[in-house]
Amino acid sequence: MTDLNRRRLLAALAAAPAGAVPFALAARAQEAGLITGNVCVVTPETTAGPFYVDPGLVRSDITGDRQGTPLTLRLQVVDAGCRPIPDARVDVWHCDAAGIYSGVRSPLADARGATSLRGTQPTDGQGIARFTTIYPGWYPGRTPHIHFKVFPDDRSVLTSQLFFPDGASREVYDGSAAYDNGPPDTTNGSDFIARRAGEAAVASVSGTTSDLRADLVVGLSG
Repeated sequence: MTDLNRRRLLAALAAAPAGAVPFALAARAQEAGLITGNVCVVTPETTAGPFYVDPGLVRSDITGDRQGTPLTLRLQVVDAGCRPIPDARVDVWHCDAAGIYSGVRSPLADARGATSLRGTQPTDGQGIARFTTIYPGWYPGRTPHIHFKVFPDDRSVLTSQLFFPDGASREVYDGSAAYDNGPPDTTNGSDFIARRAGEAAVASVSGTTSDLRADLVVGLSG
């Protein structure tokens, strides 16, 4: 996609009537080679939380020994002009079906020494980093989420979180015995981090409750 077409894309989205925007996003995102309709939206910075560790685990399958609904996660890193950023480092980490993070001690469990549900991957030529994992569980006060860091170069880093549609989480938790915490006590609308991050941080979820895919375009401002 040329720079001229990217500029036309942004202009068309800005000028479109409100009701036409979803259709425009879907059609134009495909033209731009993006995996979701969040076209060139700058991803908001959020807290890393207390559970980030960097074990240097370069792997695409981060499931380890954790049980849950299989999830293919794709994060596509793009710049402000919709251009994919190749060779960016992407770190992801999230809790298991019971709300427990590996590698740390938390109020729920001491999981130091474990490495499940953590990993890092470089983006490919389309700016996409892929991970095989499980749908995350939840813990009190937070909506289901996945943490990630993007390092486009040696000097910059974006720290943020990915969220899921509330309905998708309910279906997953209702359909798998691994998620024995029941429905979350917090929705996206009542989670202060998700609320501040907005719709740009909510993944596009597709597939079935036995094999899901979550996609998010991560837009960098620089």
